[in-house]
Amino acid sequence: MSSAPPLVIRFGAFGDTVLLTPLLHALALRWGQPVDLLSSGPWTPQLLANNPHVGHIQLLRSRRAPYWLTPSQWQAVAWMRKRGSGPVYFCERDAFGLDLLSRAGIPTDHIDKPWDDWPGDRVHWADWWLDVAQRTPKGIEPATLLCSGSVAPRPELFITEAERSACDLWLKQKGWSADSLVLVQAGHKKTHKRGRIGTSDHSKHWPPGHWAAVVRGIRSHLPSSRVLMCGSAREHGLVQEIIDMVDDTRVHNLAQELPIDRLLPLAERAHSMISVDTGPAHAAGAMNCPLVVLYSVFGSVRWRPRPRSAPVVAMGGENGAASRLTDIEPDQVIAAWKSLGTRSNG
Repeated sequence: MSSAPPLVIRFGAFGDTVLLTPLLHALALRWGQPVDLLSSGPWTPQLLANNPHVGHIQLLRSRRAPYWLTPSQWQAVAWMRKRGSGPVYFCERDAFGLDLLSRAGIPTDHIDKPWDDWPGDRVHWADWWLDVAQRTPKGIEPATLLCSGSVAPRPELFITEAERSACDLWLKQKGWSADSLVLVQAGHKKTHKRGRIGTSDHSKHWPPGHWAAVVRGIRSHLPSSRVLMCGSAREHGLVQEIIDMVDDTRVHNLAQELPIDRLLPLAERAHSMISVDTGPAHAAGAMNCPLVVLYSVFGSVRWRPRPRSAPVVAMGGENGAASRLTDIEPDQVIAAWKSLGTRSNG
């Protein structure tokens, strides 16, 4: 068996990184040591900071830029040369990154390329990644295969007691500790186009008025609630537009107040979340938060969150490539949210 840790190469978005965690867990268990990761998302080290299945994380600023103009590529190659050659799982569809492996002197028969045997759109990411974990590059002596059920086919994230305590203190300072906290994620990475809010032509666009109607429904059904509108800093304007429509002092714009080490413990204790299909929904699912998730073109088969025990209602996506979030009405979302019931942390 190779002495170098397994290396996974995945240049995924926030949600892709959450969905990758079953593979990282399974490979660490199978090869007997934490898995190194070559990635590109600046959020990746924070998201996986407390994951016992992850070793070193090496980031690229760009995998498409010319090699000689990209210092992060030089650093990645030097790091791979130093770490030695073990099993490499190249979990990308395109060839960007293979050149770096060649420059690092990684033998081609030490590299497994799962996308060469992709099973199609009807398999959930977590299930596929566990299948990938059983593969072995041709030039590597195989490790023992995992028994069925050794790793649950669901994403997992880890937080510390210090992060929980910091979140509790933040909520206490806000005066929200005793409230039922409902998270709403209206934006996604396509929220801004050419520097402005402009998603009306995107399949994941749901009009601000629809979100406002949902927020009003939450507040009407659960008067003890505070609705915390989530998002990245660039989504602040969209969130504020929704809040201005609702005009309720118990609805708050947190689009500039949710670093990952606060988002995760907040999702862990929240009453529920309503979200478009995007990264924070996957993070909330990994923290066992009850969810309603709205889908468009890609549907929910591959992308449905899998909490430990919390319920998930997936809406939309039934019309395939013709699907739009606008196929879904606010009343349907409110009804789905009500069906989640009372949260259980079992």
